[in-house]
Amino acid sequence: MTPPADHPDVPARKVGVLLINLGTPNRPEPGAVRAYLREFLSDPRVVEIPRFIWQPILHGFVLTTRPRRSAHAYRQVWTDEGSPLAAISLRQAKALAVALGPDVEVELAMRYGQPAIGERIDALRARGCTRILLAPLYPQYCAATTATALDAAFAHLARLRWQPAVRSLPPYYDDPAYVDALAENVSSGLSELDFEPQAVVASFHGMPERTLRLGDPYHCHCRKAARLVSDALGRELLVTFQSRFGRAKWLEPATDTTLAQLPSQGVTKVALFAPGFAADCLETLEELAIRGRAVFLAAGGSDFAYLPCLNDSAAGMAMLGALVRRELEGWVGER
Repeated sequence: MTPPADHPDVPARKVGVLLINLGTPNRPEPGAVRAYLREFLSDPRVVEIPRFIWQPILHGFVLTTRPRRSAHAYRQVWTDEGSPLAAISLRQAKALAVALGPDVEVELAMRYGQPAIGERIDALRARGCTRILLAPLYPQYCAATTATALDAAFAHLARLRWQPAVRSLPPYYDDPAYVDALAENVSSGLSELDFEPQAVVASFHGMPERTLRLGDPYHCHCRKAARLVSDALGRELLVTFQSRFGRAKWLEPATDTTLAQLPSQGVTKVALFAPGFAADCLETLEELAIRGRAVFLAAGGSDFAYLPCLNDSAAGMAMLGALVRRELEGWVGER
């Protein structure tokens, strides 16, 4: 049917995919880090302390002391392309767009900072996307990651008069595509080392222990993912949890404590990887590869290796493509 001459342009209907990761400051400077941390640590999904208690602590202490230290850490891993997380995530989005072909529009958004989730949803709609897959890049479900990313997307959708149809990528911690990609990545990394590790450590991002008691499945997802990757590799993995913050009890064992203790137990050669991160970032490149190494060597270790995340590697992109195609079934025909 031919529309009337005065009818506004209507773009051809398409399917969109919105990749969502955590976020990053746009510069490795205290001011930019402070703005990022203010948004991140004001999220009640992230800090589950009553607002009237937490906000004075956040503004009176955390945001006056932490940004300078964090900016120093970011400067150690910053690249010519900017933040490692932002640069790698953008490469992932571009590679996925090529793999999915012209019928699917792919965008990248960050839960905190830029590009914002609402802004990228609008960009997909402007290009004719009437169906959108929200894809949080977190293998293990956690309210502080997966849920808050979807919260932000749905909050924006709630303000739209004409909403697209929406699906969301489920957690993929036990998906064979994820397990096989991780096993391939770790096996390849280990084969390139000039030493034989006595222990291989799988370091997941930590969470307060109370989240487990409240019903968050994150700890169970981490443990199962590690078990499946261990089985695929045919070797035992030592599971730890990193990035403790505040005084609350967190999931254990802690990565830094474990690295400090291993040499006294006769383990002086270690390889470490971070299976919960879709892309390398501050928590992997600075906390693990730099500070983790320093802690281990200072405690008497002799050899330490950090194995990169899947990032935009061939194995990582094949996995991501397989997961997304599965969720697009019925929306996009077989190519």
